[in-house]
Amino acid sequence: MELQLSHRLQTVAKLVPAGARLLDVGSDHAYLPINLVQSGQIDYAIAGEVVKGPFESAQTNVASNQLSDKIDVRLANGLAAFEPDDAISCITICGMGGRLIAEILDNGQSKLDSVERLILQANNREDDLRAWLAHHNYRIIAEDMVTENEKFYEIIVAEHGEMTLSAQDLRFGPMLNQTKSPVFLAKWKNELQKLSHAYSVIPENKVAERKVVEDKIVAIKEALHAS
Repeated sequence: MELQLSHRLQTVAKLVPAGARLLDVGSDHAYLPINLVQSGQIDYAIAGEVVKGPFESAQTNVASNQLSDKIDVRLANGLAAFEPDDAISCITICGMGGRLIAEILDNGQSKLDSVERLILQANNREDDLRAWLAHHNYRIIAEDMVTENEKFYEIIVAEHGEMTLSAQDLRFGPMLNQTKSPVFLAKWKNELQKLSHAYSVIPENKVAERKVVEDKIVAIKEALHAS
């Protein structure tokens, strides 16, 4: 029976090219590679995990689904999980902070030349991740945003190329800000509400603090109301 993914990972799975050779960094229980191989979307994957508990869980799950010949589970930190001989064409990194994802990519930068696509789902600091991509000759080719368990998740798909991002692009996502999906609007309305409350309780003599929050509020209002 095909393993069912959460809505967040389903969205990521749809962005993996058919026939890709996948490295899933921080694979946890290896649910994503298992689902992709079971569905026939890909034939080979590496499930990389740096923590022993999830690594063992991934091994168990892959073996119990009789997929040990198609999914390698490796105990390794970040991109150390693969070698050039593995011919990895797509890397997924999901469920981490944007700064940590950028750090993982930075540490393994020398191995990325032959990798065609990065699919990155950051839990926060997406602006830092977009900045890293722009500074390292990547262009964002797709973005999506989903909500799950009352949390918002942004998914960024990047390939080799060049792009220039404005401050607004970095914060809100060049494509997300363009399409302004209902989920996008819900996220930023929620954020606006939180910042407005924070602003209301900052003492008036804390001018610098108030200015920082005020600037964020103005930027969100612009993003929400731009046509």
